[in-house]
Amino acid sequence: MQPITRLEPQSGSQQIDKASHVNERLVEHHFDDIRIIGYSVAGEETVIAAPELNVCFDIGKAPAEVLPVDHVLLSHGHMDHSAGIAYYLSQRNFIGNSPGTVLTPTRLVDPLKSLLHVWGQIEGHVTPAKIVGMLPGDEYQIRRGLVARAFRNNHGVPSLGFVIVDVRRKLKPEFIDKSGPELVALKKQGIEIEYTLEVPLIAYCGDTADGDWVQYDMVRQAKLLILECTFFEADHVKRARAGYHMHVKDVAKIIERLDNPHFLLSHVTRRTAMRHAKRALAKLVTAETYDRVTFLMDRRKARRVEANVDAPVQD
Repeated sequence: MQPITRLEPQSGSQQIDKASHVNERLVEHHFDDIRIIGYSVAGEETVIAAPELNVCFDIGKAPAEVLPVDHVLLSHGHMDHSAGIAYYLSQRNFIGNSPGTVLTPTRLVDPLKSLLHVWGQIEGHVTPAKIVGMLPGDEYQIRRGLVARAFRNNHGVPSLGFVIVDVRRKLKPEFIDKSGPELVALKKQGIEIEYTLEVPLIAYCGDTADGDWVQYDMVRQAKLLILECTFFEADHVKRARAGYHMHVKDVAKIIERLDNPHFLLSHVTRRTAMRHAKRALAKLVTAETYDRVTFLMDRRKARRVEANVDAPVQD
């Protein structure tokens, strides 16, 4: 029999860091009228939700705070982004919510269904779920006037980014002065009196390297652009390239070319202290650009989130 090795308690800051890790909760940020809750540490867990829009980008380990959200937009299958998908669906069923909907790259549909089947064998019943395969350019209606649209990112595995788009019908300018009866008469004549206005609200790029996705209008025009920023050390550029991730130098170049009102950076590794990450980015961008940046896990700018698993989100 091998002797049991007992680990001595860590001292000083290491012990404090371990304790704080155990007690960490999701954080909350507000960007004008968009509320975001989430948690994201590279290789550990990424889950970012916009509860009022009824969407969650990736699911991480399925924290209780996101169970009421009806739609999970699963960017790719890496464990830190997808581990909790079966639990999310099962818990929604357990608390009496409608089956969850998972939007995901088409190539992940069958594996996800197989996963749920295996869990059904373990639990004794298969959890109801709606798994929707998406290709770049596909869209799915979240509710009337709100759609999720997929786009191609650059992560080296089946992977997608998503944009949440507010779709509005507006009266054409030439008909603004018309009365109600006049507008009805025009419609009866088959005249199109309205046009469609699309307002991108949130663009979530998932895990990705730089790529063509930066040129998409729906990404460039989103009120909130959520980007990963995984690596910061000067000698980690090659590691970023190898893993199809972004280095702070990549992020700096991208956001300096964009006019999005808000940038939210996620996926920072535990090896990088938040103060170091912020300082590294600040050195690479203008003050005006930096003022538009928030780090998701910057707890000094965030609020704590309390779970409310009993109240499903209403359309």
